Amino acid sequence: MDYLFSGWRLAHPPELGADGLPHAHLQPEAGKSLFETIEQSGLADEITYVVHRTELSFVLLNVYPYTPGHLMVLPRTAEPSMLDLSPDAYDDLWRLVRTATQAVVDAFSPQGINVGINQGDAGGGSQPDHLHVHVVPRWSSDTNFMTSIADARILPMTLRDSWDRLRAVWPGGQSIETAPGNGSSG
Repeated sequence: MDYLFSGWRLAHPPELGADGLPHAHLQPEAGKSLFETIEQSGLADEITYVVHRTELSFVLLNVYPYTPGHLMVLPRTAEPSMLDLSPDAYDDLWRLVRTATQAVVDAFSPQGINVGINQGDAGGGSQPDHLHVHVVPRWSSDTNFMTSIADARILPMTLRDSWDRLRAVWPGGQSIETAPGNGSSG
């Protein structure tokens, strides 16, 4: 059996991601989901990887991506299920999923895209208290032996590079203006 050691991962400070770049290392605040805490943290979008906001929803780069550009689209208010969303929140979420899909196509030119929801504990989601829709760019070669037998992923770019690409091509421009202190929205 081969062993792949990555001891350097333990040596970096918690405010740095596995790619060595700064990122938000937050725990859920009382009464908020992890995603609400991230979106409302007041930290810069470059640190939280918030890509875009609307009045009712936001887009967040997944910091544990399957592939570069793996996004999550979420309602700004945590709801555990599609059935719990108001009609306006539901409509806004799915419009934003479509926009996020276009941004992924424009930024990464994938050969395919997965869009999916892991709803509830049994659905496999790691954050079942806050519904989120995954938008994942896919390529024929994005699954290889490292994922299959080593339980590891190799990503060819940093999270910040993915964030920069997505922000540069976001359809229709930048985010709505957010409340003061809620990160950069421009």
